[in-house]
Amino acid sequence: MSSLSLGNLTQPSSLDNTTKIIAVTTLVLIVLFFVMFFLWGAIIIHVYFTTSRLRETARYLLFIHMLFNDALYLLISFFIFLSALYNVYMLLPVCFAITTFTSSSFRVTPYNLAIMSVERYIAICFPLRHGETCSVRWCNCMIVIMWALGLVPAAVDFICMNFYVDTSFYSLNIKCNWITFLKSDVQSTIRSLVQIVSFTMVGLIILYTYVKVMLVVRNIQSTDKSSAVKAGKTVLLHAFQLFLCMMSFSSIFTDLYLRNNYSFIPILNYFFFTCIPRFISPLIYGIRDEVFRKYIQSLFTFVCLKGQVSSK
Repeated sequence: MSSLSLGNLTQPSSLDNTTKIIAVTTLVLIVLFFVMFFLWGAIIIHVYFTTSRLRETARYLLFIHMLFNDALYLLISFFIFLSALYNVYMLLPVCFAITTFTSSSFRVTPYNLAIMSVERYIAICFPLRHGETCSVRWCNCMIVIMWALGLVPAAVDFICMNFYVDTSFYSLNIKCNWITFLKSDVQSTIRSLVQIVSFTMVGLIILYTYVKVMLVVRNIQSTDKSSAVKAGKTVLLHAFQLFLCMMSFSSIFTDLYLRNNYSFIPILNYFFFTCIPRFISPLIYGIRDEVFRKYIQSLFTFVCLKGQVSSK
């Protein structure tokens, strides 16, 4: 989340009846989706941590990292959303820490998708090097690099704040919004450049890996194509997820041009452009991945059989 511009949201008490109904309905849907997301995510995490083979596989380690990142992002962004909706004030350092995490987390998700695509590319195009290259240590290094890149704009914000404001600024109580920390045009420029470069590079990486994997599919024997075709579909899935992440930027324009006439627009933007893209990732992977699907089916079978025995 480079921005969650909710600081000017109108309080529920001042909304008209139609907007109140839409706001309450959307909030109920968000809570229901949250419950389903965390239940499904808990099952996937349980499968991951109880299966040693998965913990030693790069693609699953990267997926679990993305799942944890998205879960924390959703929780904290929902807290910011409610804080803006109800005009909650908080200490500036607390707000800065929260917005630093959410903005960095927003950028880490596409980085994670790019690294997962690279892992699939190496697995198909350089299978003999895959085990050595895509190790757990390599994944941990990639995760550290992702977060280091994601924290660049926050580091610039911190430096600029110390340069342009005095120490009393840090004792303020504010409505939490990342715009509060913009004290120079340099910060806005760096944020825009980081966003543009990040999504462009991630898009190019995913496109490159997909083309390379598909070329391998054309050249190998038909009996060996299944894993390569599946890897190509996985990379294509990452492209779809990246597209969903990029859709969040459209909320800036809908907020700008529609919120004056429709005060519920920020609520719908948050639901469709912030929540939905991150809700579907664990669902798609849990259903599509054979390993997770197998363990989840066996887990549900065990629960159902246990329930039948207890009922008797």
